[in-house]
Amino acid sequence: MHDDDVPTTAEQVARMVAQQHPQWSHLPVTPVSEFGTDHCLFHVGDELVARMPRVGWAADQAASDAAWLPVLAPHLPVTVPAPVALGEPDDDYPFAWSVAPWLPGTTPTADNADPRALAADLGGFVRALHAVDATDGPRKTGTDRGSPIRGLDEYVRRAIEECGDRIDTAAVTAAWEDCVAAPDWAGDPVWIHGDLMPGNLLVRDGRLSAVIDWGALGTGDPAPDLAPAWYTIPSARRELREAVEYDDDTWRRARGWALGPALTGIPYYWDTVPAFAQRGQRTVAAVLADLDGQ
Repeated sequence: MHDDDVPTTAEQVARMVAQQHPQWSHLPVTPVSEFGTDHCLFHVGDELVARMPRVGWAADQAASDAAWLPVLAPHLPVTVPAPVALGEPDDDYPFAWSVAPWLPGTTPTADNADPRALAADLGGFVRALHAVDATDGPRKTGTDRGSPIRGLDEYVRRAIEECGDRIDTAAVTAAWEDCVAAPDWAGDPVWIHGDLMPGNLLVRDGRLSAVIDWGALGTGDPAPDLAPAWYTIPSARRELREAVEYDDDTWRRARGWALGPALTGIPYYWDTVPAFAQRGQRTVAAVLADLDGQ
């Protein structure tokens, strides 16, 4: 997936678990079939999961999850995977890692969750997260989600060129320029998840039950947590907007936080993970359709 991917095997994880957390040495370690962009996952028995960073930019997530998820969890209406143990690098693996509860549930689809119900649940989660005192939380800077969106401008414009005829260049450029022209967030920083993709949500009995993968956690502009209106529940965008009360400029920046990562992901994943590139194209299409309907 990445040029600097660090491969991890079940045998390697089993050895590290046995050495560093011998209380679980008797449990089988097996790969999780689902995968993301920055971690490889391994079942440890039936109730735990080892989260192994696969790339350097994810190296700090184990410590972040351990520090902040226990603080946030009591305020949230769904379950979050606060680590139960941390692991250290060794001679064969370079990153800190974590063991967390394996949370039941499935990724939301049109078949297992009504989009309007999911919009209401996701809106409730976002409202609760943004209401938690963010005074001491880590502040987003640079190109991090939650920082001023204009920080992405150079990268997005380069991606638009690299996408070539895979997108409508003129329409996408105009859409992006509207996003970066929106005023910066003028309020106090709020806690954000930052990556509310379908794969980071779990549903049970048709309702949102857990939010996982907190690698983008921090404090800043709330707009990134509104971006799932274009890539997670585009058919219930209005319901999410009604459930989360923010002004028009915040929604313009939110559109940018959907559009920008989608555009950069299209050329990046085109040959390595085509499904991710296609997801980016669908997000771009949803943004343009939204603008056409205004």
